[in-house]
Amino acid sequence: MLDTISAGAAQGAAQLGWTGMVRFLHLTPRAFLPMRAAETITLVAGKGIEGDRYMIGKEEGFYSHKPEEGRQVTLFELETLVALKRDAGIELGPEEHRRNVTVEGVPLNHLVGRRFWLGETLLEATRLSVPCRHIEEITGKAIFDPLINRSGLNCKILQGGIVRVGDTVRNAA
Repeated sequence: MLDTISAGAAQGAAQLGWTGMVRFLHLTPRAFLPMRAAETITLVAGKGIEGDRYMIGKEEGFYSHKPEEGRQVTLFELETLVALKRDAGIELGPEEHRRNVTVEGVPLNHLVGRRFWLGETLLEATRLSVPCRHIEEITGKAIFDPLINRSGLNCKILQGGIVRVGDTVRNAA
């Protein structure tokens, strides 16, 4: 949750302070298979998430051919699920948005290029994760257009470890 905005001491620049929470964790064993809920996931620095499709080996499907170092764990905002229901009348479960970690109170759109803690792991946000149209095939819901401006966040794992539902998410500054 955005809890403070304070002036940076040395430069006088505004610095954003926040703390969030992990609400849901999911693994995707294959591109079109349902996501599996988990109470904990293990992030491995430089490799990915134990049991997830990009760490298992050769994956086939949408975007699988892209060698992207930052595509190791993807976060999504719980607030987006609330907004989809409120603004578009679409009920989307945390397993349906196809991201690994659902967080609450984390300003994902502002974290690209920044480092932050997810439980005991250290991540670096590499880019926003915009939805692709095949999400409508997977869910059977017309969610592409309402989701286009509500993206997730792709992150590189700098320091691995276990992430649990209920862990805090906090900035590294």
